[in-house]
Amino acid sequence: MKPDDPLLRILACPLDKGPLHLLPPEEDALLSGEELYNPRLRRRYPIVDGIPQLLPSSGEQVPEDEHERLLDRMSP
Repeated sequence: MKPDDPLLRILACPLDKGPLHLLPPEEDALLSGEELYNPRLRRRYPIVDGIPQLLPSSGEQVPEDEHERLLDRMSP
């Protein structure tokens, strides 16, 4: 998924229905792929084989220190 993908404008968090932000893959992590992030709830959702996994149970709560790191990774 690319940062300018029109799909990103219509995807919403399944919990608060707000916008999600694309997190590009980390350069130093081989297993971590793209993710969508909701900074309001501090939840991230994986993108598997190009398909966002947006079930509430697919989301992962992130701790405070990781939240700050993810904010730095967010695409503008």
